[in-house]
Amino acid sequence: MSDRAKAAMTDQEIQDFLGANTKMQLATINRDGTPHLVTMFYSYVDGQVAFWTYRSSQKALNLARDPRLTVLVEDGKDYFELRGVQINGVVDLIDDPAGVLGVGKLIAKDLTGVPEEGLDEFIAWTARKRLAYFVRPTRVSSWDHRKL
Repeated sequence: MSDRAKAAMTDQEIQDFLGANTKMQLATINRDGTPHLVTMFYSYVDGQVAFWTYRSSQKALNLARDPRLTVLVEDGKDYFELRGVQINGVVDLIDDPAGVLGVGKLIAKDLTGVPEEGLDEFIAWTARKRLAYFVRPTRVSSWDHRKL
């Protein structure tokens, strides 16, 4: 068995890893074909990565033109601690106010641990300027070097 196969996470390990983290690297495709790479907060909902961003952001413009993306969630400091999940996929856009607000509430709760009620006013204020997305995976790669 190759080291790559040994290091791969099981489906459950992938779900647990994505559910335990809140920060990802998000790559979209610029108009000229170059990658646009940013760090984003996300929530893991029913087996899908969900995130939101300002409507006028470069990533929103890129995703409107081309819904393909790559997401990377990783951790570890030295080689034998490295773990990560890379998702290649397409986004499903959520632009209705209630849906955007719902994603915003999930992300805020995951980040702060504060119950939704404590953040409602801020989330509602910022949600009106945002779009939300769910990532529909087309390919998932994973590694956990602690298995090596």
